[in-house]
Amino acid sequence: MGAVALLVTCEAALPSALAQGAPVSGVATLAPEIVTATRLPQPPDQAAATVRAFDRTDVQANPALALDGVLRGLPGFSLFRRSDSLTANPTAQGVSLRGLGPSGASRSLVLLDGVPLNDPFGGWVAWTKVPRTALAQIELVPGGGATAWGASALGGVVQVLSHEPAGPAAAATAFAGDFGTRGAEFAATHHGAGGAIDVATRAFATDGFPLVAPERRGPVDVAAWSRHRWLTARWRQPLARPLTFAATVRGYEEKRGNGTPYQHNATREKFLSLALRRESAGAFGWNALTYAQDQSFASTFGSVNATRTAETPASDQFAVPATAFGAAWTGTWRHSTAARTSAGVDARLVRGETREHFTFAAGDYTRRRIAGGEQSVGGVFALHERPLAPGLRTTLGARLDRWRERDGLRRESDRATGVALRDERYPARDGNAFSPSAGFVWRPAEAWRLRASLQRAYRRPTLNELYRPFRVGANVTEANAALRTERVTSGETGAEYSAGTLKVGATAFWNELRDAVGNVTLVRGPGTFAGFGVIAAGGVGRQRLNLEHTRVRGLEFSARWPARRGLDLGAEALINDATIRAAGVPLVPVSGTAPGALEGRRLAQVPRRSAAVSATWAAPARLTVVARLRYLGRQFEDDENLLTLGAAAVTDLRLSRPLTRQLEIFVAAENVGHARLETGRSADGVVNTGTPRLLYGGLRGNW
Repeated sequence: MGAVALLVTCEAALPSALAQGAPVSGVATLAPEIVTATRLPQPPDQAAATVRAFDRTDVQANPALALDGVLRGLPGFSLFRRSDSLTANPTAQGVSLRGLGPSGASRSLVLLDGVPLNDPFGGWVAWTKVPRTALAQIELVPGGGATAWGASALGGVVQVLSHEPAGPAAAATAFAGDFGTRGAEFAATHHGAGGAIDVATRAFATDGFPLVAPERRGPVDVAAWSRHRWLTARWRQPLARPLTFAATVRGYEEKRGNGTPYQHNATREKFLSLALRRESAGAFGWNALTYAQDQSFASTFGSVNATRTAETPASDQFAVPATAFGAAWTGTWRHSTAARTSAGVDARLVRGETREHFTFAAGDYTRRRIAGGEQSVGGVFALHERPLAPGLRTTLGARLDRWRERDGLRRESDRATGVALRDERYPARDGNAFSPSAGFVWRPAEAWRLRASLQRAYRRPTLNELYRPFRVGANVTEANAALRTERVTSGETGAEYSAGTLKVGATAFWNELRDAVGNVTLVRGPGTFAGFGVIAAGGVGRQRLNLEHTRVRGLEFSARWPARRGLDLGAEALINDATIRAAGVPLVPVSGTAPGALEGRRLAQVPRRSAAVSATWAAPARLTVVARLRYLGRQFEDDENLLTLGAAAVTDLRLSRPLTRQLEIFVAAENVGHARLETGRSADGVVNTGTPRLLYGGLRGNW
């Protein structure tokens, strides 16, 4: 598990009209307490790291249809590519915070009620599992939280917290829109027999839209559709005071088409968690959690010809079974000196493998591959927070983890004869990781809040990165079972200033990332290459390799201004310098050029500049208008900085009006201006694009 320290602009972020009873977009005023930064409930103004929060009102009022689209209102939040979970392949849904090494394998930990949502095999995040109607709050901590959460929190932590109504309640949303998009979500709580049962369910479908830009789109390009549904139930039962028990079960299913007739994927999951909590009525409280997850994934990949008139199967990943088991205990102590301590232990075990057919010839696949293994990690941590002087607080923490990998294998065989063509068993590996942290918060005056934080964090490569190669079109990427542990030293300093209703904030951050896993280009087609096989003209062969030293540093700015009653304005900006300082791997020369080096190249998928502006207006006739403008600067698709994705400005809009005290009608539009949002570019000039103009509307009720 893992964590990160986010820019603490708190109330000085984007608009917040909660105090006025109006819904908001963007980032709202934080709830009275946050829990993700240290696993200890604390007021947000005492957090040394940056922490942002969206409550359920913020989420429901946001124009974005997908939940990860809501979070993209923060310039520092992005998925591996610019597409959101509406149409993106699940393997491209890794979270990047502040541009810290974006990759399909998320370098940030995403949690749902303390349980990792990161895929056990590949590390990506299935955002469609997350409830929208039944959530209470989303907390983001970029650049911090690793001491509390450990592995996978190298880039930060995002946690979704579920709503726990104290009495009977129900909420429902139904909507329909362009591209055959339709969906409904329902949540209800019933109290009885001394406890309460929470039930939530969601069904969603869209016929989608083509992913390839119009100028290169051909007959083989079809709409990227998606369907998902889930059902979750939780029983909450008070035991002997002050103990509370909760049991949660979830079933989930998703199917997607990926933009051509042959390419599609499917995911199924069964999940169970048990939790026990002792309320901290006095000086001490604790909570314990254990969970089990059983998941299956399948996906097909194809290769399209230059005229985009025909598609050839490239691989059939027909089964990726994966399981995850975990447990955690956290205790909190509140001391008479206004000091607080949290400490605990946690562990997680994942096992998974890919089973796939590849090398398509004469109308069928000729080879079979099985690759995978087992990973386990366990750790202990402690965090202590205390005042040093009036207006000055400090937080110190330390964590020690032990990780182990075993049963790693890669076996390839001829499907017709069963003869093994490759049979590799990798030796077990293990190691330790130490993750210390320190932070300070100082209020030199009522209007000012200054803070600083520093931490170390780590991430082990996923089973997918270690053992599974893959082919996309003409490009081949090889796995690497010898990948080293990623490690980062992160720091930030921030200041917030309040003058009347105006709140502004600024944060400087820096990250020194060692041994980052990257897909590095090693050979170019056409030709037959050892370890890669046949690569066609225009294709490349890459391998996952550790980059010696990557530096990510930048500045974040935010401002919020309730300009007048009923009108709330906000703005965010991010300037990011993400470069490879030392790689140890030479670039493969393009025809007619000399070999170069990766040193000095910008990280792929990280724009140098991004920004967001939002406004919430309580208009006449009880109409609420929420508008959001996002700007994404130019960025590179590849490690060599040869393929550029253009800048884009995307505007989203939502209008809502209550019909009764319990029922609201709304209409929303994503990408109102139909901006071209480039999400991918290949060496042969094919460009993929994100969501075009999407209109939808519906009803939302609360009882």
